[in-house]
Amino acid sequence: MLRRHFLSLAGIGALAAACSRSEAETIASLKLSDAEWKKRLSPAAYNVLRRAATERPGSSPLLNEHRKGIFACIGCDLALFNSDAKFESGTGWPSFFRAIPGHLQTRTDFAIGIPRTEYHCARCGGHHGHLFDDGPAPTGKRYCNNGVALKFIPA
Repeated sequence: MLRRHFLSLAGIGALAAACSRSEAETIASLKLSDAEWKKRLSPAAYNVLRRAATERPGSSPLLNEHRKGIFACIGCDLALFNSDAKFESGTGWPSFFRAIPGHLQTRTDFAIGIPRTEYHCARCGGHHGHLFDDGPAPTGKRYCNNGVALKFIPA
């Protein structure tokens, strides 16, 4: 009886792990050479997406984008944020309190000497910005995104 109980629990655990996998695992990767990225992107977008640069605050026209639609990765067109998750953070960069599940991946970034959570596109790996815990309800999160890394697709 103990063995059957153990096997049953192991099966439930495996099923739970499989169900909890993010959509990012099913998104096909887009891998291009550096030369192909340079052809595909503007110099500013290339510097942000491929070199993890940061655009000047207040420079993105997406700061004033308030229509319904989707904000997608400029590098590969993967939808990253719904417009209903955008908010005015006052930081000078487009900000969102929720991402489309599984469409972003994160890693710890020490570029400025302290640990921050950097996020990037799950399809092309392009750098988009950093994630902070000072956003509004309901998530308390702030995805601080470089506008040059996004394109807006109206609904």
